[in-house]
Amino acid sequence: MPTMPLIRAGYGVRMSGAQEYSAELTDFRRRVAELQTARALPSHERLSVLDAALIELQHVADVLWPWYEELAAAARVPGGGRADPREQQLLRALFQRLPIAAVLLDRDCVVRRMNFSATELFQTRAGYATGRPLTDSLRPDGRAVLRSQVAAVARGEGGRSLVVHLPGPGSGGALRVTLTALRPPGESHTAVLVTFQPTGEGAVTVAAPTAPDRAAGGRLPGARPGLDAVTRHAELLDLVDDMATALLDAALADSGPEAVLGRAAAVLHGRFADWVIADLCPDPGRPETARRVVALAPPEAAGDRAASVAGQDPADAPLVAEAIRDGVSALRVQPHAPDAFGRDASSAPILIREEVTSLLCVPLRASPSEPVRGVLTLFRTGGRGAFEMAEAGVADRVCRHIAVAMGPPSPHAPEPAAEPAAAPGS
Repeated sequence: MPTMPLIRAGYGVRMSGAQEYSAELTDFRRRVAELQTARALPSHERLSVLDAALIELQHVADVLWPWYEELAAAARVPGGGRADPREQQLLRALFQRLPIAAVLLDRDCVVRRMNFSATELFQTRAGYATGRPLTDSLRPDGRAVLRSQVAAVARGEGGRSLVVHLPGPGSGGALRVTLTALRPPGESHTAVLVTFQPTGEGAVTVAAPTAPDRAAGGRLPGARPGLDAVTRHAELLDLVDDMATALLDAALADSGPEAVLGRAAAVLHGRFADWVIADLCPDPGRPETARRVVALAPPEAAGDRAASVAGQDPADAPLVAEAIRDGVSALRVQPHAPDAFGRDASSAPILIREEVTSLLCVPLRASPSEPVRGVLTLFRTGGRGAFEMAEAGVADRVCRHIAVAMGPPSPHAPEPAAEPAAAPGS
């Protein structure tokens, strides 16, 4: 086999690296699998197959094995075939501090990395966004387009630019998206770097990064909270205080569960959530017995949209049914499942129709050992900021207080049905 050294030299020029070696090894294994079928051939036809098998063995000895030794030796040399850790750290810092929103995606549009500006733009946390589709943060009419363009760039069809919109009233915030392919060090698949810049058509603003990565989006140890954080904390305290007052008034008036939920929903509506929906469940653990008693909608959803939510069977809303069965709270930011809260009479997903950007679904019970009396669901829509973990904690506390104010469950027949309360004008 005198041609093998020449073949090896050719491989050294055009196929260097672990990825090329893996591809060649995969082809070799495929050819060997084909040769193994030769055992089913008649004996007089096996000679030609034997010659092919000898060629493959020579290929292993002269090409694949020396190539493997070269790759192994390069990996053992300090810095050989690997990026300088200091350089990687510098590049990571540059990425995080870019004054424009930048996101690293895989070919399926799933977030791999997101810088500070992007977390501000999409009102999320990098740790939460990682591993989730970026398209969930956009208006539904632009999701399929972005997915297709990202896939095309990942296939090597060249960089490109397009316009997408953030969820919100009207046209929303328009963003100019620029996509380019890149190969992260040490990886075999192409990633896509995406940058977002406001076009001026919407009210999109991106805050410049001013702090190092905080992993979960909290403040640095020992750092003083900013004015925004202090203001938000005071607003939450006011909310809890107003809720306590409303529940005490309901208790003094000896109100029933429906009245208690109505008073509580009025406190939350508008100031804490755009939609406030409450369901009662007279038979714990059985969603099919639940009934909707409150459905407060934002002004723009008054009318048929509010009525469709008010008239929905809670058992048809998977999140509500799960809260009743399992007694677990749900916090969703840019909900992935459009059917998580069911569909309206026209089969349109309610979460998509109402442009829900985040939601809380919290069971109503006085303690973890008590039965679930019902479920409180809160929606934020359009350009309003998503629910944060601190707000989810406040909602959980409030729901426990509501459950206490509702009083003990009746040992008698299920409570009589009542028409769901709706927002004024709906």
